Amino acid sequence: MDEASVTVSFRRRSGECVEERAWRTVPVELLESAAPWRTFRWYKGQKHYSGIYWSATVREHVIYESRLELARLLFADFDPAVRSIVAQPFLLKAEVDGKLRKHIPDYLLITEQGPMVVDVKPLHRLSKPDVAFTFDWTRRVVESRGWQYEVSSEPPTAQLENIRFLAGYRRNWLFSLDLLDELLGADLDGTPLGQVPGRFPGRAEPHVRSAVHHLLWTGRLVTDLDQPLSPSRVLRTAS
Repeated sequence: MDEASVTVSFRRRSGECVEERAWRTVPVELLESAAPWRTFRWYKGQKHYSGIYWSATVREHVIYESRLELARLLFADFDPAVRSIVAQPFLLKAEVDGKLRKHIPDYLLITEQGPMVVDVKPLHRLSKPDVAFTFDWTRRVVESRGWQYEVSSEPPTAQLENIRFLAGYRRNWLFSLDLLDELLGADLDGTPLGQVPGRFPGRAEPHVRSAVHHLLWTGRLVTDLDQPLSPSRVLRTAS
């Protein structure tokens, strides 16, 4: 691959298209503020499950084009190291094996460790030659800037179901700051999830449970998410 031939195109939120800039010279800040390169429409009989998800990380809607993309989006929104999420952030072009290749990654994540480009594909399709070829040259292009590249497939079922459940508690304005502070000040480290409401007899049980779930979503409380959430799950205070 001729790295000098690699270009990136992206769409500003104003709708303006910026075409074929040199990949190595485009500031990440421009790509972070990009609108999705490709839009989608819903139609009867479509094979993909497309939609929009309100992200607590960016505090606006982010699009996805499949349930698997939505799963990766949920994990990104749950990850405290992720600071920004951009769907279909840009179009890459590169000359590979004498031919012009094109690819639109699924997500650009801005993390505490630096930018990460993510492609989402079912596990059974990763062995297909055309898919493997595209992801191979994309990885080389992304990593040439010192960025991370990830190919994401089906996540563990229990983790996905737990994070999907906790995402219902991601909107911070729905929770009393006084109650959240009271929970955090009560030293819940080592307390089973089902015993928390009993520690606060002056508070309505549904409010306490919801607040605990919000603190789990924000990472201020943690527990084992590798198994389904249950009253016996032990809470830990985040370090």
